[in-house]
Amino acid sequence: MQTYLLSQQFNARSLAENSTACPANATICNGTSCVLPEDNFNKTLSIILSTVLTIMLALVMFSMGCNVELKKFWGHIKRPWGIFVGFLCQFGIMPLTAFLLSLIFNVLPVQAVVVLIMGCCPGGTASNVIAYWVDGDMDLSISMTTCSTLLAMGMMPLCLFVYTKIWTDSNAIVLPYDSIGISLAALIVPVSFGIYVNHRWPSKAKIILKIGSIVGAILIVLIAVVGGILYKGSWIISPKLWIIGTIFPAAGYSLGFFLARVAGLSWHRCRTVSLETGMQNTQLCSTIIQLSFTPEQLELMFTFPLIYSIFQLLFALLILGGYRVYRRHRVKTKTDVEKTEEKEDSKSTSSHAKINGGFVSNETK
Repeated sequence: MQTYLLSQQFNARSLAENSTACPANATICNGTSCVLPEDNFNKTLSIILSTVLTIMLALVMFSMGCNVELKKFWGHIKRPWGIFVGFLCQFGIMPLTAFLLSLIFNVLPVQAVVVLIMGCCPGGTASNVIAYWVDGDMDLSISMTTCSTLLAMGMMPLCLFVYTKIWTDSNAIVLPYDSIGISLAALIVPVSFGIYVNHRWPSKAKIILKIGSIVGAILIVLIAVVGGILYKGSWIISPKLWIIGTIFPAAGYSLGFFLARVAGLSWHRCRTVSLETGMQNTQLCSTIIQLSFTPEQLELMFTFPLIYSIFQLLFALLILGGYRVYRRHRVKTKTDVEKTEEKEDSKSTSSHAKINGGFVSNETK
């Protein structure tokens, strides 16, 4: 009887200890920090949500295409100075910034590699939606996103080969060319239909654009929320990655705008290049790291793409809010100036009429 009681107490104590630990099926267990294997339910849910989001994103890009004029778009292709500046920002500034941030914060090699993968990714489609809301050049925005996604097939391996040599073998990083191809198709096909609709039915294209811009803004937030729910892994990661995830997108926006301005681009194109530089394809980054690293390595940097995604969205919303305030103030000031000028003109006209005996020339009418 005493042996039975001791056995029961031992089982109860073990159960209490295990209740605060990771589940038995955890792939990684370090205290309460766990990475669980993907079960069928979550895998099915992920596929369903990914399909729905892909369809919604295609519809949004179709609406964005309705704001693109074929002549202007083709003009950017024939005279690709803006696209070239965006190329320098995307595959010059961003990988170099990722490399320097990894050195400055002295992160672990596997963490440095994931930061570099993020820096080498092409621009995300969310930048097209934000570019519309800040009155950017939509023709340039879409052409930049298309070209960066296409060029990523060659530039990503090259940049990773150059910058990751001191930390790891670049051959160990698996690049999902099928995912890049799908992203490219999901961008080009709906945008092409949108350009055609804008060319044939401009009035209908404006209505589609207004609806799509609102849906696009909602979709950006929805993708961030869904990503946070579906991410498998612990949020207890190195504080250094949190800091880098905050600084990195801000640096991308700032340096992209600065380089575009130095290159002589107009203000609305500078805003466009800035957004295309700072907003990365975080879904592609997540796919690459899941294909390339072991579960033990994933624990060290699994949620970095989501951290970057959150802060790139927050800074984009700050840019949007700041631009809207500036625009409202500028329009108000411009209106006040015009009213003042009208009053001064009316005063000068009346005084001129008095001097000339009430005669008003045709030029002042």
